[in-house]
Amino acid sequence: MEALRTRIEASVLAISRPPGSADLRLPKGDPGLFGPDSACWEVHSDFTAMLIGGVSALLLQMLHPLALSGVWDHSTFQQDMLGRLRRTAQFIAGTTYGSRADAEKLISRVRQIHAGVRGTAPDGRHYAADAPDLLTWVHVAEVSSFLRAYLRYRNPALSLARQNQYLDEIAVIAEALGATAVPRTLQELDAYLERMQPQLQCDARTLKTLELVLNAPAPHRLAQPWTRLMMRAGIDLLPPWAKLQLGVQTLPPWRQMLLQRSVDVAAAPIRWAVRQGSVHLARERMGI
Repeated sequence: MEALRTRIEASVLAISRPPGSADLRLPKGDPGLFGPDSACWEVHSDFTAMLIGGVSALLLQMLHPLALSGVWDHSTFQQDMLGRLRRTAQFIAGTTYGSRADAEKLISRVRQIHAGVRGTAPDGRHYAADAPDLLTWVHVAEVSSFLRAYLRYRNPALSLARQNQYLDEIAVIAEALGATAVPRTLQELDAYLERMQPQLQCDARTLKTLELVLNAPAPHRLAQPWTRLMMRAGIDLLPPWAKLQLGVQTLPPWRQMLLQRSVDVAAAPIRWAVRQGSVHLARERMGI
């Protein structure tokens, strides 16, 4: 049983905390950017919900033509989708649970990367990854997806006040990266997403992204059914208007309930096995 637990935890950590990640146990007593009582520590604590939210966020982001062009032209996403998810997980874990110095170092590194991501989209528009409005879109797509996943798969009873607290806290990261006019409440978030919809579109590259998600490779062969389940849950998590643009059929209630129950079953051994996740190490750093 212990060998199984170790194997499951190692598989999870290979995705959520890849080699090169900061030691979240140090320095002792450093609360980082948010601290243990924050909504960020709570919402980002569940690996399964974060993975599902990450998949949904990726698809939502790719509906923006300029965000899509930046990823398509300047990353290895098509060849290494899991690698991109790992890098995103490393950034989120480090900025959420790391010390202040480690979080600021990660933010500085991403700003440097963004500074070199520039080009021209197929429609002739210039894009830059550090453009404030584009950074806001990428941020909103992420945090709205993480919050929806947490509510659906971990804690549907999370209060509206706590949800607003999460959005207010996590806006700090977006603004540190250069985003502006970042939504800090659910009301502002919903209004922003509604305003953005006319700017979004689905083209051949967006559909290719969806295909890559549907056929995502697993870290190893035995994890393939689990990986497919997580990817499909991420697609199902998309807002109805995003599914419509992508041509994804909304599941009938009975199939959505079956999907949610399947995810709950698949998540149980992961929650049982992981003892050295990011939140655990951060709590150890704080002496909790």
